[in-house]
Amino acid sequence: MAIIYGLKVNLSVAIVGMLNHTAIKMAAVINDTHDVNKTLPVDPERAKVADGPFEWSSQIQGIILSCYFWGYLVSQMPGGRIAEILSAKWVMFFSVTINVICTLLTPVMAQAHYIAVIFMRVGEGIGGGVTFPAMHVLLSKWAPPAERSVLSTLVYAGTALGTVISMFMAGVLTDNLGWESVFYVMGGLSCIWCILWVILVQDSPQQQSIISVEERNMIVTSLGGTNDDRGHKKLPVPWHAVLRSKPFWAILVAHTCSNWGWYMLLIKLPSYMHDVLHLNMNEIAVATSLSFLCLWFFSMALSKTLDWLRGKEIITTTTARKTSTLIASVVPTVCLLAICFSGDSRGAPVALMAIAVTSYGGMFCGFLSNHIDIAPNYAGSLMAITNTVATIPGIVVPVFVGSFIDNKI
Repeated sequence: MAIIYGLKVNLSVAIVGMLNHTAIKMAAVINDTHDVNKTLPVDPERAKVADGPFEWSSQIQGIILSCYFWGYLVSQMPGGRIAEILSAKWVMFFSVTINVICTLLTPVMAQAHYIAVIFMRVGEGIGGGVTFPAMHVLLSKWAPPAERSVLSTLVYAGTALGTVISMFMAGVLTDNLGWESVFYVMGGLSCIWCILWVILVQDSPQQQSIISVEERNMIVTSLGGTNDDRGHKKLPVPWHAVLRSKPFWAILVAHTCSNWGWYMLLIKLPSYMHDVLHLNMNEIAVATSLSFLCLWFFSMALSKTLDWLRGKEIITTTTARKTSTLIASVVPTVCLLAICFSGDSRGAPVALMAIAVTSYGGMFCGFLSNHIDIAPNYAGSLMAITNTVATIPGIVVPVFVGSFIDNKI
């Protein structure tokens, strides 16, 4: 999950070094003689970024950043079902492999045309789209109910860890070795994972030979299965029952609404820090990395606390999921609204965005774990449905923001 998210967000940072900011600003002045500067004064030393080769408008940038989700959108349903019926292990392997290939090809494609970059991003999105459904299938077979919050958070917090590492590395690499190095270094290092995954990972405890018999029996028994791997039957999805399920619709709404703010921060945070707060590349790398590192620590602490409270029967699973989802929804909302009234300060928006990103850690042990609670045999398909709908904000947000900037609304 860290690799998938790392390769997903590295372009959000690298694109700052890819753009010819001088030419883009001159074009904006020619097309519109009005003063389009925002409230913050530009400090040339702080905003200094070497111009790159590409003169992509804000709308083109928005399309490039959002097109990842075109592929992401179409692959989830087939990916989830294939993981349930055949093998989640190999679906995950496909996911990372196609992301690595497209990442390594991105510099060459960017020199050819921005449309070629769009094709690479769509390819990455196709691979990225199957990760959550496939991982839900693996978790449904590997995570004992009493440890589900912690294990789900440990896995899905990899998205935050990958974001931390990727944004920091992308900033440092862009600043010191050029934007192309972001894709070559990250893509090359990710190849190691592919080898280790094939060797070490199996679809279920019953198939895994490198764990103890005691551990295997504990996991299988807690999930109500047997050692012949028939605990999770490959049944057809009861679509009528799914669509009539109120808990399922609650998960879908929570997932979709949460993703609007999540993708706003994930995709546009580096550009906001550069274009509005006028931070340089190193400052952007540090600020964004620390925010997502805080998310990682917070998600670990929250999930462990909730599982402890559940184990003591102080709270129910439902209360744990609702509490986590509440934190991941309300706190970012308040922070994003507060940024609108932060004035000319740089410190306040950075702090508020850090709090907003951190609080999103509640989603890992909130609605993202809930599919397994209500229907473990169909966890992959249910995740595919909710994540498909929740991907729409990922497509809309970059274009939405780009249109606002270009049209000076």
